[in-house]
Amino acid sequence: MKDLVAKRYVKALIDGRDSSTINTISNKLNEISSAFADEKFNSIISSPEISSDAKVNLVNSLVYGIDGALSNFIKLLGEKRRLDLLPFIAKELNTQIAKMNNSYVGVVYTNQELSNDYVSSIEEQFSKKFDVKLSLSQSVCEYDGIKVDIDGLGIEISFSKDRLKSQLIDHILKAV
Repeated sequence: MKDLVAKRYVKALIDGRDSSTINTISNKLNEISSAFADEKFNSIISSPEISSDAKVNLVNSLVYGIDGALSNFIKLLGEKRRLDLLPFIAKELNTQIAKMNNSYVGVVYTNQELSNDYVSSIEEQFSKKFDVKLSLSQSVCEYDGIKVDIDGLGIEISFSKDRLKSQLIDHILKAV
């Protein structure tokens, strides 16, 4: 639900602004949203005992050189008691900037570390296939196979040993 509300706020932030201004706003929102990782900060923002003006002043003090538009935006969120949406707004704004720049970030999940050449070749192939600028990072986990997840494009491609085995067994059983 918060994601849907954040999309509306991001649309309002983007409309009528050039890309450099949008990038500046995004950087400042990312700085602010990093404060939400602190439990004490979250308790201050969610506290009903602290006035919304004090909360807005606290959030504005987190970033140096905040401009009037962003300050007014944060003030509006404070008045509507939606300051807790700032991390969602920052994430959605980053997604929209990626779409505008046609550059995306993805993750390769495997159970063992792949060489940088292999990851860059996967990156190059997917960049050509989807006609985007793509940057892949690697995550070593318990996934028995390989999975490429490009969140901004909504693409997930995987090859799993278990899935291959089950499909092979099904094919053999159908043939018999």
